[in-house]
Amino acid sequence: QVQLVESGGGLVQAGGSLRLSCAASGRTFSSYLMGWFRQVPGKEREFVAAINGAGIGTDYADSVKGRFTISRDNAKNTVYLQMNSLKPEDTAIYSCAVRTFNIWSRKMSQYAYWGQGTQVTVSS
Repeated sequence: QVQLVESGGGLVQAGGSLRLSCAASGRTFSSYLMGWFRQVPGKEREFVAAINGAGIGTDYADSVKGRFTISRDNAKNTVYLQMNSLKPEDTAIYSCAVRTFNIWSRKMSQYAYWGQGTQVTVSS
């Protein structure tokens, strides 16, 4: 069982930055592929970014590429999402998730554990 707790969300003006954190329990954190997803009420949850267990490889949705950076600190069992140049359309609830196989996936159904989410609101 893995527990995830996100933090760092909030209200920011367009063009601003936020850094989200996701703290995970579990002794094999470095074996997991970690992902960030986001969801707007009434819409499907969408993939944002993922990072492999070693933290060497990353994957980004086209909508955030060049603006968001995913990283991880395996010593702290934490994954981060640095979000720069934020836009109003980035407003959503952001959740981190664990894929227990260290194989790339953008499908939320293939992530086994989820955090409760943190709200990000970008004002215009």
